[in-house]
Amino acid sequence: MSLERFAIIESTLREGEQFANAFFDSDQKAEIARLLDAFGVEYIELTSPAASPQSCADLERIARLGLKTKILTHVRCHLDDARLAVETGADGIDVVFGTSSLLREFSHGKDIPYIIDSAIEVIEFIKRQGLEVRFSSEDSFRSDLVDLLTIYRAVDKIGVHRVGIADTVGVANPRQVYDLVKTLRGVVNCDIEFHGHNDTGCAVANAFCALEAGATHIDTSVLGIGERNGITPLGGLVARLYAHNPAAVRGRYNLPLLREIDNYVAGLVDVDVPFNNYITGFTAFTHKAGIHAKAILNNPSTYEILDPADFGLSRYIHVAHRLTGWNAIKERAEQLQLSLSDSAVKVVTSQIKALADRKRLTLDDVDFLLREYHSQLVAADMAESIEAVDR
Repeated sequence: MSLERFAIIESTLREGEQFANAFFDSDQKAEIARLLDAFGVEYIELTSPAASPQSCADLERIARLGLKTKILTHVRCHLDDARLAVETGADGIDVVFGTSSLLREFSHGKDIPYIIDSAIEVIEFIKRQGLEVRFSSEDSFRSDLVDLLTIYRAVDKIGVHRVGIADTVGVANPRQVYDLVKTLRGVVNCDIEFHGHNDTGCAVANAFCALEAGATHIDTSVLGIGERNGITPLGGLVARLYAHNPAAVRGRYNLPLLREIDNYVAGLVDVDVPFNNYITGFTAFTHKAGIHAKAILNNPSTYEILDPADFGLSRYIHVAHRLTGWNAIKERAEQLQLSLSDSAVKVVTSQIKALADRKRLTLDDVDFLLREYHSQLVAADMAESIEAVDR
């Protein structure tokens, strides 16, 4: 895998529009595009201008924003769609045609020679306009391998910029993705794009395996929103790539902006950011068990593969529970500027555990016990000092 050649095709404004709750007005689309551009994604993909007049107008508007990222649109493999897309000012056009036997029988009814002829006609037209062009099969992992390779060889021969593999129904596993991309890498010279749905929970792993096998482009959406369970989430892919090579990801993307992007899109589609969401979920950097807390306080890398500071976030040591350890309680006492010896902290920790066995605690409960015990010690010291003076 080469991070130097890797690119994100951010499809919140195309695939994300297919999410059940999604409706983005023109201003909201422009704001999403600006945020993604500021984050640093290499491409933003928008809905086909043939979908509706407003879709066409929105694509034209975003293409004129002057963003650094390249603007793409996703169209059927049809000259009419391609002509309309060219007129919008997009930087590139993503062409798609269903190739599985299911789609060929129950959707468009076309055979492989027809698909190849149509692809060549549309690709050559787009290339003559000086635009970037991708050809993708749809439902690739339920398509015949010989059919796929025959189509990909044909479009690669005429100079398509990249070919796409689409796990349209989320059926593929990481090994299958790796094998198909690796096989394709030995057949074509152009770039390879992977589009993976998350129906069986494999989208992030599949995307990473595609890169390992030689893919160069990965489709994502914010929070993974899209048709059904959506596709590879932007944050999930970033987390996986960060774990692989933190420095490369830090140098390429504006990581602290991820939380704002997730929250903004979540609000637009009326969902909460999941508690366990990659990076931006509220428990992503929360540590609870005593042994974890002690190690984290000594060296965060013991239980963190991602550094929250790189994402503009901070870790949280959860201390108000029966699993807490005295090291974590000592850290909390220091945050409250309470001077307590280790033995005193251990006494309070025992009190906290005993109370937590009877009810759910809050941080206020912990702070109360710490302050109360500290006050008792201070009062005892004062009484001892007065007694000493009296003697």
